[in-house]
Amino acid sequence: MLAAAAAQAAGNGLELARTQYEHTDYEGALRTLRALPEKSFAVYELMGRTLFMQGDFKRAGQAFEKAVELNPRSSTARNWLGKAYGRRAETASFVMAPLLASKARNCFEEAVELDPRNLEAISDLFDYYIEAPGIMGGGLDKAEALAGRVRALNQAEYHYMMAKVAEKRKEFGTAEEQLRRAIEMAPRQVGRILDLANFLARHGRIDESEAAFRKAEEVAPGAAKVMFARASVYVRTGRNLDTARTLLERYLRSPLTPDDPPRREAERLLRQLANS
Repeated sequence: MLAAAAAQAAGNGLELARTQYEHTDYEGALRTLRALPEKSFAVYELMGRTLFMQGDFKRAGQAFEKAVELNPRSSTARNWLGKAYGRRAETASFVMAPLLASKARNCFEEAVELDPRNLEAISDLFDYYIEAPGIMGGGLDKAEALAGRVRALNQAEYHYMMAKVAEKRKEFGTAEEQLRRAIEMAPRQVGRILDLANFLARHGRIDESEAAFRKAEEVAPGAAKVMFARASVYVRTGRNLDTARTLLERYLRSPLTPDDPPRREAERLLRQLANS
């Protein structure tokens, strides 16, 4: 009876932590998780995600390592461990960065091997291949081959990946065509429209970028990710800065989820605006 009651209490605690996490109450989620007397795979995985969202990538990695120890067959946990290594590599010394990047790549590759249908893991491995130099296991040919495996799983994602490959190769017309194909495949996915808006802004096609942002707002009125994406472009291009500030302030007041850009990124952009 006592064991059953303890198990129920642990389950209730984990569900509370998940709810707190989904509402971006990361401090609350951590307090709840740390108070649980027994740390299961699910506890360590959620703890790792929560620490990752707070930007504490080292401790996030430690939590994911424990999750992987408890469930070595989890593609999701191994992929998140790769994310943590990757983010640490971005700010590590020139001695440690290659080692951490290599660990990230290994985790991504293992995650895809464990579950060839894990689109998030495939996407993370694709991003690694497209950004990392060949000496560290990257390469556009690898990225393109991996994108080909996605075609049967998600055609919109396939076209997006091919757009990224084309843009890296400076084949900008092909990149734009692929982004528009992605929108055709998933016309109600606002992220696909934002991908095009960002691409157009990067290439100085401001009016067309603005039209794409307006389309995104029609598809998802009041969506936080649209506010953030538009403000980011304005800050990056140094225009409409008052509008950017207003959008970022609205973003921070919005009910965010873990799928939205972290609050700290919006706060960083606001600080950048204050110092400009």
